[in-house]
Amino acid sequence: MPLTPFIIPFFISHQGCPHQCVFCNQHVITGSSEWLTPDTIREEIVRCLDWPRDKKRPVQVAFYGGSFTGLERARQQELLGAVAPFISSGEVDFIRLSTRPDYIDRGAVLFLKERGVGLVELGIQSFDDAVLARCRRGHTAARVEEAFVHLRWAGLKVGGQLMVGLPGETTRGVLAGAHRLVALAPDLVRIYPVLVLKGSPLAALFAGGGYKPLTMNRAVALCARLLELFDRAGIPVVRLGLQPSASLERDLVGGPYHPAFGELVKSRLYFRRLRKYLACLQKERGEGTIRLMLAAADTSLFFGQKRCSARRLTALKLLAGVEPVFTPGQPRFTMQHEILRQAP
Repeated sequence: MPLTPFIIPFFISHQGCPHQCVFCNQHVITGSSEWLTPDTIREEIVRCLDWPRDKKRPVQVAFYGGSFTGLERARQQELLGAVAPFISSGEVDFIRLSTRPDYIDRGAVLFLKERGVGLVELGIQSFDDAVLARCRRGHTAARVEEAFVHLRWAGLKVGGQLMVGLPGETTRGVLAGAHRLVALAPDLVRIYPVLVLKGSPLAALFAGGGYKPLTMNRAVALCARLLELFDRAGIPVVRLGLQPSASLERDLVGGPYHPAFGELVKSRLYFRRLRKYLACLQKERGEGTIRLMLAAADTSLFFGQKRCSARRLTALKLLAGVEPVFTPGQPRFTMQHEILRQAP
């Protein structure tokens, strides 16, 4: 399994984007509105490179928030140029950034490629053109596919960001969009449930009864279905839910927010897989005992939040005669077993 990268993040909150999508309040999401200077970037990279870490981990500088390729070209050059010396020295492997699909063309990707960018994350949000229009995105799903073509042509890695619970969106539409994204074979995916943030157009819509956010249970269940879909396709989901922050929690108006939303989703998916696995084993065990080998790293997923998953499995009588063993070093999300028969 490849090592997770050591990422040095910078935020260009809402810069480069002339739109305000109905759900957007980037200052709340990132908790930052600081204007970055080349000196600030260089000083922060030097500081972060001094942190203790596994030296084998690849180092990446990331520009998050906003739409990087929507910035003036001189501003893009200023930000990327501040990282260039560290790429030349080998201290940073490459740059990653996020942008809008309609701000990607052949000229843009060549400019990024020549300046050390290795991965571009596209804010896709939905593949439903009606939903995109309702959210004031300013682009269509076709522009997403065009952006993938341009980025792949330049040899860049591509990530995709999806949202669930957008105004006018259906479960069928979410799943259809996820299948379209799978067909594009992104290198990574992020999934965010829609949250209603103070200062966003969606907040006014919500206050007037024109928008109803997903419940926590539905958001977790739907994201678990998406996680399973991408997992089967071998596409890593690197983020589920927004990063918790004081500003986010302060300005949250509504929606399925939980500081450990990703853990809730993984626990739901893990429960579904384990329930199916145990149901088959219970048919096989007869009078024997099942020794169930699970990854030690999945202990919290087995029990669930406040032990809810373990209690449900017990209520379903699927843990009868089962001895869970949590094994250090066993790959995550794997399940193994042996049936111990009673001596005649």
